[in-house]
Amino acid sequence: MSLIETPRLVLRKFTLDDDGFILELLNEPAFLRFIGDKGVRTSSDAREYLQKGPMESYRRHGFGLYAVCLRDSGAALAPVGMCGLVSRAGLDDPDIGFAFLARHWGRGYAVESAAAVLDHGTRVLSLPRIVAITSPDNWDSISVLEKIGLKFDRLISCSGKEQVKLFVQCGGASR
Repeated sequence: MSLIETPRLVLRKFTLDDDGFILELLNEPAFLRFIGDKGVRTSSDAREYLQKGPMESYRRHGFGLYAVCLRDSGAALAPVGMCGLVSRAGLDDPDIGFAFLARHWGRGYAVESAAAVLDHGTRVLSLPRIVAITSPDNWDSISVLEKIGLKFDRLISCSGKEQVKLFVQCGGASR
């Protein structure tokens, strides 16, 4: 069941059947470096991550991280990445999050899916403000955020992590 569609991508809610994808993605070197180690080492861990993360967020907030699938992959709609909105402790507004398997980098999927999520959050969910955070040295993610129209606002501490860069929608005032 697709939730958001773009010319090349379908974004859908995660299911427990996506455990293999989550296991692979959350253990990629770039994910571990820039997002963090979620302790997902088995399929059982991946299902627990899906239940307590994206699936719980759908129930509580009406949004979450979605599986990003290639339109031309047919009925299977196997994920190549994830992108969506996260309600994060330490932030007053939902933030855009995304991560893709390294073998699918450099094709514009992050920009395409993040722009679609931003539009969906604003138009469909009527969210007044959407932000994003990233590690200060994650230049690829910074580039994606800038391409979808978010601007660097300031460095913040969030969820007990070291400082991250906060990006806001153009015209969005600091809080």
